Amino acid sequence: MSTEAHDPSLVGIGLRPVAALVVIFTVQDGNLQVLLIRRSAPPYQGWWSLPGGLLSPGEGPDEAAVRKLAEETGVADVYLEQLYTFWDLDDREGVAVSYFALVDARQAHLAQRQEWPPAWWPVDGLPPLAFKNERVVEYALRRLRAKLEYSNVAYSLLPAQFTLSQLQRVYEAILGRRLDKRNFRRRMLSLGLIVPTGGRAVEGRHRPAQLYAFKERRPVLF
Repeated sequence: MSTEAHDPSLVGIGLRPVAALVVIFTVQDGNLQVLLIRRSAPPYQGWWSLPGGLLSPGEGPDEAAVRKLAEETGVADVYLEQLYTFWDLDDREGVAVSYFALVDARQAHLAQRQEWPPAWWPVDGLPPLAFKNERVVEYALRRLRAKLEYSNVAYSLLPAQFTLSQLQRVYEAILGRRLDKRNFRRRMLSLGLIVPTGGRAVEGRHRPAQLYAFKERRPVLF
């Protein structure tokens, strides 16, 4: 798992009930998607919301976020970052410490259960969300898009080896727009974040494409 600095707004929480929320992103079929849970009890029964819940006794927000990520997707060693502490998502004067995670859908195994079932939803087609969770998703998406400009966070959405076309499709899914192929490849190679592996992969009817790998499968800033 990879984490970043704690949110300073956590200071002074006091005796308010504290919950952890995790915005879990993936890219499937060229679309950025987020994991949602269908609520099986009030309040907002039948609505969709982000994975999360109150902290267990003796548990910190970071530990709760890691636990929820593993419970819902079966993965742990992925990019996970604390986002922001929300104080006004519901009427119970609770505090929600939010996180976002990046998961390769091919490695994820969603929890199979009749109640509180999880499902992937496209970010540009979300249903109405409980507890103003759309605010948390919007905040996480802004942070993720900004991080593409100065870090290698996309590593957590790709297999160990990938083509430049696969990498570009991930960037386009996150940014929500098409990128110039030549400029994108030039920039990725100039940053020194990825290296050729010597392998090749067939993509459609095109000639085999060169495979690359991230130099580091952990957060790197540039």
